Amino acid sequence: MAFTIAVRSSVAHRGRTALSLIAIALSIAFVAGTLIFTDTATTTFDRLFKATAADITVSSPGQNVSTSRGARPQTLPQNLVQRIAATPGVGTARGEVSVQNVTIVNPATNRAIGPTEGAPSIAGNWYLRPNSALEITDGKSPHGPRQALLDADTAHRAHVRTGAHLSIITTTGTHDVIISGIATFTSTNPGAALILFDTPTAQMHLLGHAGAYTSVVAFGDGTRTNEQLKSKIAAELGNSYQVRTAAETIAQNKSGFGDYLRFLKYSMLGFAGISLLVGGFLIVNTYLMLVSQRTREIGLLRAIGINRGQINRSILTEALIMSLIGSGLGVAAGYLLAMGLIEAMNALGMRLDPTHLTFRWTVPLVAAAAGTATTLAAAWLPAHRAGTVSPIEALREHQAPAEGAANQVRITIGTFAFISGTALLIVSTKTSRLHTGGILLGLGIPLTLVAVVILGPVLATAIIRALGAALPVLFGVPGRLAQCNALRNPRRTGTTAAALMTCLALVTSSSVLASSMVISATSQIAQAVGADYLVTSQSGTITPAVVKAIRSVAGLRRISEERQLTATITTTRGETIRRRIDAVTSNYHQNIHVRTQEGEFEKAISEGISLNEDFVKVHHLKVGDKLKVSLEGASPRLIPLHAVTAEDNDQYKGRAYIGIATAQQLVPEDRMPFVTQVLATATDSEVSIQTYSALQASLVGFPQVRVMNQLDYKKLIVSQVDQLIYIVYGLLGLSIIVGGLGVMNTLTLSVIERTREIGLLRAVGLQRHQTVCMIQIESLVVTLFGAVLGGGLGALWGVAGQQVLRAEGLRQLAVPTKSLVVMLISSALIGFIAALAPAFRASRINILDAITGRP
Repeated sequence: MAFTIAVRSSVAHRGRTALSLIAIALSIAFVAGTLIFTDTATTTFDRLFKATAADITVSSPGQNVSTSRGARPQTLPQNLVQRIAATPGVGTARGEVSVQNVTIVNPATNRAIGPTEGAPSIAGNWYLRPNSALEITDGKSPHGPRQALLDADTAHRAHVRTGAHLSIITTTGTHDVIISGIATFTSTNPGAALILFDTPTAQMHLLGHAGAYTSVVAFGDGTRTNEQLKSKIAAELGNSYQVRTAAETIAQNKSGFGDYLRFLKYSMLGFAGISLLVGGFLIVNTYLMLVSQRTREIGLLRAIGINRGQINRSILTEALIMSLIGSGLGVAAGYLLAMGLIEAMNALGMRLDPTHLTFRWTVPLVAAAAGTATTLAAAWLPAHRAGTVSPIEALREHQAPAEGAANQVRITIGTFAFISGTALLIVSTKTSRLHTGGILLGLGIPLTLVAVVILGPVLATAIIRALGAALPVLFGVPGRLAQCNALRNPRRTGTTAAALMTCLALVTSSSVLASSMVISATSQIAQAVGADYLVTSQSGTITPAVVKAIRSVAGLRRISEERQLTATITTTRGETIRRRIDAVTSNYHQNIHVRTQEGEFEKAISEGISLNEDFVKVHHLKVGDKLKVSLEGASPRLIPLHAVTAEDNDQYKGRAYIGIATAQQLVPEDRMPFVTQVLATATDSEVSIQTYSALQASLVGFPQVRVMNQLDYKKLIVSQVDQLIYIVYGLLGLSIIVGGLGVMNTLTLSVIERTREIGLLRAVGLQRHQTVCMIQIESLVVTLFGAVLGGGLGALWGVAGQQVLRAEGLRQLAVPTKSLVVMLISSALIGFIAALAPAFRASRINILDAITGRP
């Protein structure tokens, strides 16, 4: 019985059913698309890692020690290949050369043709191996110092063919080469640009000397397992080298990529959860209106013997049917979304094949579970309300429910929840610990959201009555009718506005945090950066040739260099900590104004070490302590702690410093990392613009280098924050679409519910255009009400978030008024678009049919 009633109700209300299905499908599409995309990426790269991992890989222990930018590749001697090849069970062994601090330049455009961010440009040696990920599809293998092999994806993006001339900028200089061939990946391109030479050329161009490799790979002859080979080779080589099996190499390759995918996956699922929440508001409103419209029908069913439980089950059964169908549509839409995500990643350089999507059986299961849980939870209250309808009362002419007693309960619960949530937000801003503040903030945000949702009907009555007083003046009769319609059922208005309110609150809070981030960062740059110019590199390495070019520019002074090293520090208590440390020139303090809590920074970078305040507190250190420091795995030395840096500026927060002169005493020259950043100041501020131009001109032959003055640096920070916020806005866009559908759905059902009333209004003189205007104004009232609540709630969240993150660099609060104005205008646009279909339907109602109640 419940199933029959549910099916007939869904068929009878096809428009409502379609809109609800779209809301569910859009929400589930995000979940399914995220799962399919991440599963595809994981499977693709697992296949790549498994296909290309050698049975045994031997590398220098220093490759695990140094993880800093600008690090020199640790090399292995050439005779190691013969020693490994002679090991019993080894079929073949080959030496590999591979570095990532290179730039591939097209001389015709003087632009780098590799990826601009994310994936690296990799240079190495070409040789045939049993499980090569590349095959030459055009031209031939490279031979001699003038030839190189380029990967097909980079060649396609840069419009480069066999025979083209390219320049390869490495730490040993700039090398002009001719492309002898194009190599295509047999599985997938991880997004990198590859340039490959023959082995002698790779050694000279990339390492600076012959007879060395960065690793040695070995393949077994089948007589021994990889673990047995590892034991044999490790015993032969001793502890001087790191030996890994294929399984260990695969696990190492997967670890970093897996962390990135997990972050991406859970971030997108978080936005999917927001869409499900917003879709839930739509479903609640839909079924509340359904119960309202079917009150007489429910009364008749009760009169002929259908009990409360059956009525309740019929509503929930209808919701279950819709959730399963909507989830199925959502999975299909998610499949298309995953293909779109793959194409987007391909545009960024990560080559994933959209024809090989990984579709696990868990995807429809998770989608169905999420869709069913959301829909049934949203439909429970309307179903419960339908079951409590009295047969006698239901057969009367239905009126809007009395809100008096319900409002008192709503005000009490909502006010208590809002006060509690606000208190949590306030307390979160007062705590000094980020972890505690984050937990309190995470509790306060949903509690205040729930409170405003509960108070929505009460707020709708107050706000729309106050602000809507201008509607009759501005729009005449349609304005008065629109205000009355919005106030007729405050519960419905509040629930409809709640969907948009949630999305816009998140947008507003994100805008507040982004604006605070920008103003805080630019303020910190102004306070800490004394240099006029900063020079960085896309590859993370500033080559000696670039440093020489900078120093040759007339009009520069106080030229400072930074290098990143990996240090192992042993404290006075015997604790051993591995961390990054920056080696800087003695005049660094003149270009970056580092504030110290204790000691002298200038003294630290001339004859000692400087550590950050948090590190010193955790390990109970003080100025004057002598620490045992080992840089880049070299022999340790005792170095005095001469300064403790403050944590009040991101330019030096959390960083440790040592003088380059001190570092050079500890680290052999062939292991000293390259420069990662250069800072300089103009000798004369009046000609700083000319000096800036001269500096840029001196580096025109190095397109991988970025030259910035302080204004450029600030613009870079703004652009990076903008990129992040645009991604957030894009992801929230789906939820806003669902919220707009909620407004359209509510208005459509409202028009159906008021068909006779609209007919009577038309009969007494209301024109078609006035009817359209009435529905559109009502929509605008609802959406702007949601925007006002969302803006206020989002501003509260944003301010609290900025205060919690002030220790992380967000020291200044900025409320983006322009963004708030854009949000209000966008809300009005959403309201206008959402009202088009319902308004058109209302204007087309036949007056006689509407009055007489004929379908």
